[in-house]
Amino acid sequence: MRYPADRRALVAVDLGAQSCRVSLLRWTADGPHMQLVHRIPNAPVLRDGQLRWDLSMICAGADEGLRRCAEIANEGIAAVGVTGWAVDYVRLDEAGRPIADPFCYRDTRTVAAMEAVHRRISPERLYALTGIQMLPLNTLYQLYADSPAAIPRHLRWLNLPEYMLYRWGARAVAEHTNATHTAMVASGTMRWCDEIFTATGLDPSAAPEIVASGSIVGRLQGALSKLPALRDAVLIAPACHDTASAIAGIPAEGDDWAYISSGTWSLVGTVLRQPCIDQESARLNFTNEGGAGGNICFLRNVNGLWLLQQCIENWNETDEKWTAEMLMNAAAILPVPQYLLDVDDPDLLAPGKMPERIVAQLVQRHGHIPPELLQSPPAMTSLILHSLAARYATVLNQTETLTGKHFKQLYIVGGGSKNILLNKLTEQATGLKVICGSVESSTLGNFAVQLAALEERLASPAVITHWAHALAVPSAHTQPASPVSQSAAVHPIEEGRP
Repeated sequence: MRYPADRRALVAVDLGAQSCRVSLLRWTADGPHMQLVHRIPNAPVLRDGQLRWDLSMICAGADEGLRRCAEIANEGIAAVGVTGWAVDYVRLDEAGRPIADPFCYRDTRTVAAMEAVHRRISPERLYALTGIQMLPLNTLYQLYADSPAAIPRHLRWLNLPEYMLYRWGARAVAEHTNATHTAMVASGTMRWCDEIFTATGLDPSAAPEIVASGSIVGRLQGALSKLPALRDAVLIAPACHDTASAIAGIPAEGDDWAYISSGTWSLVGTVLRQPCIDQESARLNFTNEGGAGGNICFLRNVNGLWLLQQCIENWNETDEKWTAEMLMNAAAILPVPQYLLDVDDPDLLAPGKMPERIVAQLVQRHGHIPPELLQSPPAMTSLILHSLAARYATVLNQTETLTGKHFKQLYIVGGGSKNILLNKLTEQATGLKVICGSVESSTLGNFAVQLAALEERLASPAVITHWAHALAVPSAHTQPASPVSQSAAVHPIEEGRP
């Protein structure tokens, strides 16, 4: 592999809905070395009946992560990039300060807002304009919901990753991959859609400038810039949407592969150069989100390991405690379930009492349930995993039909890439060669886009893929009792100080 001309370190900040992580990439004689330096837990907080994020805690944790990176990287830090979950944003006052903690996308205020928006502009028209699936969490509906909450529409807003860059000294921007997830960007362009702003009454002057993934948007300022290692660090908007970064971190070439970004949600799809927008894509609720380097992430949201996480929380309220590993081992030896779940049933999206919700669906659809499900968490685990694998297969078949592609390989990245049983069932259900990529693929993609940006000042797909290859080299290693191939990072991310 070639080394970058600038051998200083890089910092990747990844904001997650469950934890926020700060990682360091350094260059050693043995190659690139990625280290997880700081991690803070994160979760929405219910205040006065509203679900919000603790912005001060997130900011303090990210600042502490940068300080710790500066202590380690005596060679200096060239750049800092930030990714995170999409759709949520910070409203700013006239002085550029947050007016309040940002709302969480799971807050129920968006339900009424979505209905109100669709009375002004139809879902069919919205999809034709943007290519983005209809989800109540989209920024469009959240911004519309601000008016009933007496939040002035003219106040500027920034999505969370771009806000972090802004508070460190960057200009106010909306990076393209994150901007598309607002459902307000004209498909295939770098422009906000005037028709949507006009129809909804939202103020276009409040929306930030859209920039391409990998844009250098400023230089670190403030107290952190006084630290020697950070004195000359530039700020990069990589692929600010963490899913786009996770896909950018897949070291794949050619046109015969698909992906699943597997975690709480499963994002199932492929990479395109042009949007795929037609009536069938709309009917099946596929989305055309911005990808790194100007690509399109054509995908379908599928309910993911949230189902199992919720069940484990419920089961562990009793005296018997289950871990994911215990459940996988017990489920692996069970026969194939008699029935499968509709994992995308809206009743399975809400938190709490997940085993009861699953049982209720089976009763509604089949009139009865296998009795062992009532007493056996491993049996319900087996049902969930078989159902997810079957749903993945259906969505991938639909993706092939819609795009005209023929897949041979399936890359699975994110936390779900560690779930050997689910990956094996997915390989069996899809008939594709499953390759398990990095658990921290969003961090890897963050670094890959930063490196491409520093190399050529424009993060092109080819250069991003080169750096993804350099940071994560496929291995021929195969998991025991499973045909699933594993792709291991050259230097796996290590835990730093807590």
